[in-house]
Parts: sequence; structure tokens; C-alpha cells
Amino acid sequence: MLPLEFSRISQTRRGALTLVINPENGENCTVQYAISTRKDPDDAIADLRCRESTVMRHMGFWFADSRRNCQLPVPDTIPIWAQSKSIDVVVWTGLPTKFKNETGEDFSVDSAIRHLQTLTPEGKAMAAEYVWRAPDLVQTPLRAALQSAPWFPPPADNTLPVRSLLRWWAPEPP
Repeated sequence: MLPLEFSRISQTRRGALTLVINPENGENCTVQYAISTRKDPDDAIADLRCRESTVMRHMGFWFADSRRNCQLPVPDTIPIWAQSKSIDVVVWTGLPTKFKNETGEDFSVDSAIRHLQTLTPEGKAMAAEYVWRAPDLVQTPLRAALQSAPWFPPPADNTLPVRSLLRWWAPEPP
């Protein structure tokens, strides 16, 4: 379980809110994991860092033998879970939310919805697609509010092209 929320403003997704570990505003969610085939933990850290296109200061890692520490706070649940699974090293992406820096407002469901409503049609489509495609086990207050909002209709299926999503956000003129 980690405290997650769609509270990071993504530049690459045109201002959409992406999912991050958020101890202040996150909802405890069950998360998924994958076991790396790498033998050297530094290689596993580098793989995830490259996949996420981020820098080392945004990489979280926990070593069971305490030989290394990351710059990020380690969520309390990680060592407990890792020890219960006999896992020696855990690696995760620890991107900051940047919400207040970008909007000037503290994160809340209302401020997040206001932010999403200011996005371009393409940004809104990317935001909707990102939320819809998140695993079902990720249930947060913002996701619940969005999925019940009349302006955030669910797709007929999760394979809709962005063009179709754009029509939902910005209907074609009559």
C-alpha cells in the first residue's frame, strides 16, 4: 500500500495530472510490482530511471542491509512489505507533485478539477486517458470525483484514439 494521487502536472502530457506517491494528499492504494532480472541493483535503478526519463534525485530505493540511502523519504510500508517477501532491494520513481508550483494552489480535488478544466482539448484528452487507463486497484479521491462528473464521460472501451477523446472534451461545432 502506498499513498497515491493524480497530483503531478505533466509537461509531456500537456498538463494532465499523473499518478505519484503523495504522502500529504494520497489515498492508500494497493500497488503492483515487477521483479527485475538485473543482478546489480544499480542496473535496476538505471533501468527504471531511463524508463521514466528522470534524474537520480527522483529515484527512490531501499536496501535491506541499509548500505545505501536515497534522497527521497522511504514510505513506511516499503521495508515491511519487502521483508515479508524476502526482497533485498526495492526501487521506485519518486517524482514530486509540483502542483502548487505550477498552479499557485495547494492540491485538493477541487483545485485539481479546476486545473484540468483549464487544459487545452488535447491536454484534457490526455488527462482523461491517463486516469481511465490507471489500474482499477488505484482508487483515489480525485479519480472518484472525475469518474462521477458529467463532463468526464467514460470511454466505450480503453482503445479509443485521442481524436475520439478530443471530441468528448470539445464537441464539434453544430
